[in-house]
Amino acid sequence: MSVEKVETLVIGGGQAGVAMSEHLGKSGLSHLVVERNRIAERWRSERWDSLVANGPAWHDRFPNLTFEGVDPDGFASKQKIVEYFEAYAIKNNSPIRCGVNVEKLTKNTDGSAFLAETSSGTIEAKNVVVATGPFQKPIIPSLVPPSTGIEQIHSSAYRNPDQLKQGAVLVIGAGSSGAQIAEELMNAGRKVYLAVGPHDRPPRKYRGRDFVWWLGALGMWDMRTCSPSMEHVTISVSGANGGHTIDFRRLASQGMTLVGRAEGWENGRIRFAPDLAKNIAGGDANYIAMLDAADAYIEQEKLDLPEEPEARNIGPDPDCVTNPILELDLKEVGITSIVWATGYALDFDWLEVDVFNEAGEPVHDCGVSEVPGLYFLGLAWLSRRASPFIWGVWHDAKHLAQHIATQRTSVSQPD
Repeated sequence: MSVEKVETLVIGGGQAGVAMSEHLGKSGLSHLVVERNRIAERWRSERWDSLVANGPAWHDRFPNLTFEGVDPDGFASKQKIVEYFEAYAIKNNSPIRCGVNVEKLTKNTDGSAFLAETSSGTIEAKNVVVATGPFQKPIIPSLVPPSTGIEQIHSSAYRNPDQLKQGAVLVIGAGSSGAQIAEELMNAGRKVYLAVGPHDRPPRKYRGRDFVWWLGALGMWDMRTCSPSMEHVTISVSGANGGHTIDFRRLASQGMTLVGRAEGWENGRIRFAPDLAKNIAGGDANYIAMLDAADAYIEQEKLDLPEEPEARNIGPDPDCVTNPILELDLKEVGITSIVWATGYALDFDWLEVDVFNEAGEPVHDCGVSEVPGLYFLGLAWLSRRASPFIWGVWHDAKHLAQHIATQRTSVSQPD
């Protein structure tokens, strides 16, 4: 069987792959993007029906194209996001080949190139950019046995309330996905229990500026490393219904029952950690800290932004916080479904190159791995906090394209 040869192979046709293709093309670098399904497939088939971007359209985009038919201060639907990436790929004449799954990636026998064994044949490449993103392998903890008969799905498989069995729903995980899904289920008339772990809870807007604007003004998008204290803390923010601050007290007042982290199971009963009040308080502290930082910035820069003292009003703790439920008999309270909004793990089983640490994470410097010619793009904290977000991945892709171009020039120069 013949082997197709390319200079740079980009694996993945989502936001990272599309951005990488643009910068490689602008640099005059020959390349091929392969995508196992369709462009932006995770947005198409691994997100719920009503999902919108968590940032406004003026922000959650690439620099060279705006969203068609979306107000700049609005939040693009998942369909609009898919259309956006498709249009961007066309705009840049990106050589994206869909329906090609990379089953194995190795170095060739003399180490001069990489061999990608795909569903459509073998591709040899001098450079490979792994642009498969951070949302690879849904995590469902093995806490509740399948034999219970309780329907269990990951948030990536959730579509809408009608998909679930009739009855109450337990949503585990109160980051952006968990909080939004729980609120949608409650608004659809379901009885909802929401397990709330440690989280950041920023304001959607403050003093006339969106949360994402404040992250930029305060230099938080450019944070270079994730401290150990931030590593497992999720952000709870929402663009749903025009965008709003997630307020767990408000959700409780509307009928949602909050519980702590799920930590055990026995005889049809699920146990929760006694940490709900602590987690709620931690989210409040993060919220107030953002307001304090914004106020200080406004004063320092002498900005004329309207004061918003009411933003600091935090209501009393609801009964489910002051008298937390530490154990639930799922059948007794009518819970028929569990939605696990518990994040994702990386899945590089197909990548047979010695580039991983003991935890199975790729070793790299801002996406440039220790193996010459092998790059990573789209991962959380690749170069900074913004890296896995739409506009952040665009800038990381530019850096990698420049590195590939520099390496190509240095190799071609005579000794």
